Amino acid sequence: MNDSSIADVVLHPVRLRIVQQFGGRSLTTAQLRALLPDVTQATLYRHVATLVDADILTIVEERRVRGAVERTLALGNRMAHVDHGELRAMSDAQLRSAMLAFLGSVAADFDRFLDGDDSGLRDFVGFGRVPLYVGAADLAAIQSALSELLGPYLSDRGGDRRRVSFATLLVPEVDPPSPNG
Repeated sequence: MNDSSIADVVLHPVRLRIVQQFGGRSLTTAQLRALLPDVTQATLYRHVATLVDADILTIVEERRVRGAVERTLALGNRMAHVDHGELRAMSDAQLRSAMLAFLGSVAADFDRFLDGDDSGLRDFVGFGRVPLYVGAADLAAIQSALSELLGPYLSDRGGDRRRVSFATLLVPEVDPPSPNG
């Protein structure tokens, strides 16, 4: 296993898109290629190999298909979560780059949705901003409650359910200067 930081591995735009395809499901390399048609096969395989080497993706099955080996992949033991320690260790430039990769990925998903033929879900598309007045304990409680709330929806349970992307972003606001100088 490669000991590079998860941030170093995952925060490449193509690798970020690859990792985002998993979350609660396993995919064959052929399925992954179909989900990312704008990524060339050679580029996709090179980035998948990097993710497998870093234990962010793991091979859960291999089988022969027409003389080639088809691999089924899932999120690995390290998962693809950049923890708070890694975020604190990043320079301002690295953190800015990570944020831009994240925002670019969300924007690209939104563009693919708009370009697709899925107007039935358009009423559910949303985005917004709301200020919260919180302390560190409040943020921990919100994070825990969100994890509990979203937990049952993190894996494919079949039926008429479909996969959607739920992105969160937390940016502390800078306090305005005091009116007294």
